[in-house]
Amino acid sequence: MKKAILSFILMFTATFLMAQKTPDLTGVYSTKNGDTQVIWMFIDGYSSQTIYQRNAYISTFGGPYTYQDGKLNIQVEYNDADVDMVGQTKSFALTVDVDGLREQSGQSWKKEVGKPQDLDGLWRITGRKQGDDIVQIHQSGTRKTIKLLVDGYFQWMAIDPGAKTFSGTGGGRYTFAEGKYTEHILFFSRDNARVGADLTFDGALKDGEWHHSGLSSKGDPIYEIWSRDRK
Repeated sequence: MKKAILSFILMFTATFLMAQKTPDLTGVYSTKNGDTQVIWMFIDGYSSQTIYQRNAYISTFGGPYTYQDGKLNIQVEYNDADVDMVGQTKSFALTVDVDGLREQSGQSWKKEVGKPQDLDGLWRITGRKQGDDIVQIHQSGTRKTIKLLVDGYFQWMAIDPGAKTFSGTGGGRYTFAEGKYTEHILFFSRDNARVGADLTFDGALKDGEWHHSGLSSKGDPIYEIWSRDRK
C-alpha cells in the first residue's frame, strides 16, 4: 500500500513539474509603444506577431512554434519585413505567467482577456465555391492561406513558405454567434482604408469544416471552406 501511495505521489509530482516547465501559451498578448501596437497570437502550435498603428500596417511574422524551459522557438514561415528569415528559427527567451509574457530583454506582453469561441484555432482554406461546385484549392505545394482565431482576435495570411513569398494579411477582432461571423478590422496590409470596417458573414461548422460565405471587403460574393490545420 505504501509503495502504491509513493508511486502515485511521484507520478503526480512529475506531471506537475512537467506542466510547470511547459505552460500553455494559447491566447493573445499585446504591448504598446506610443502609437505603435503589437499583438502576438498563439493557437494550435502556431504563432503570429503583428505590428501596426491606428491607420497604418507595419509588418508581421510567424510560423509553428515550440516552448519549453523558458525558450520559445518559431519556425518562420513568413516575415514581410525580412524575407531572409523565412525557413529559419527565431528564438526568444521568455517567461509565462497569468498576466502575460516577459522577455529576457525586459519587454513585457499583457495577456488579453477573451472568451473562447467555437471557431478558435488554426484554419487553412481548402475549398471555394465556383458556380454550384466546390473546388478544392491549395492541395499541393507550399502556397496556402491560413487564419488564426483565438480569444476574440483573428488574422489571415496568404503565404508561400517554399517560395518565400507573402501576399497579404489582415486582422482584428471577431465574434461568432447564431450563424453569423463578424470581423472588426484593426489592420490590413493591402489597404489601410479598410481599418475600422465591420464585415459580417454567414458561418457554419459542418463535419469539422468551417463554411464561410458573404461579401468580401471589396464587395465580391464569396463562399469558402476552411479546415483545421493543427501543427
